[in-house]
Amino acid sequence: MTDPTYWTSVPGPLGPLLLTAAPTGELTSVSVPGQKGGREVRDDWRRDPGPFREAEEQLTAYFAGELKEFHLAWRAEGTAFREKVWDALDDIPYGSTVTYGEIAARIGAPRAAVRAVGGAIGANPLLVVRPCHRVIGADGALTGYAGGLDRKVRLLTHEGVLPA
Repeated sequence: MTDPTYWTSVPGPLGPLLLTAAPTGELTSVSVPGQKGGREVRDDWRRDPGPFREAEEQLTAYFAGELKEFHLAWRAEGTAFREKVWDALDDIPYGSTVTYGEIAARIGAPRAAVRAVGGAIGANPLLVVRPCHRVIGADGALTGYAGGLDRKVRLLTHEGVLPA
């Protein structure tokens, strides 16, 4: 028998956020409705808001404009390459953007790896808290966002990157 996955739903301006956590309490995913590759509640999961109190408080503060950096215990599992890309997301400051090419350079990947970087960013299981919405195309275009471009626009507007 495998360890249970805990889950809860938190209301927010992007729609209800589905949060999952490991039995040890680390946040393992944040998904929005209709997200490409997002998680959906399974029958063997346990609904329990207990492990998510801190995440819910920080998400509420973020959306209220009172928090610029998340301080949560999380565990995202992926390939070594994906984990390196996801770690690079953590270094993008609130209210700023970087390009996929800049992420590739930060992790020491060749310029030709930009598509692979984009794929890894698209597979980020921790939307909002790991700011993949802050990554844009080399020409400044708001390319790709697993949660939908409308949500990417909302997040970047919230952070002051785009005009309200």
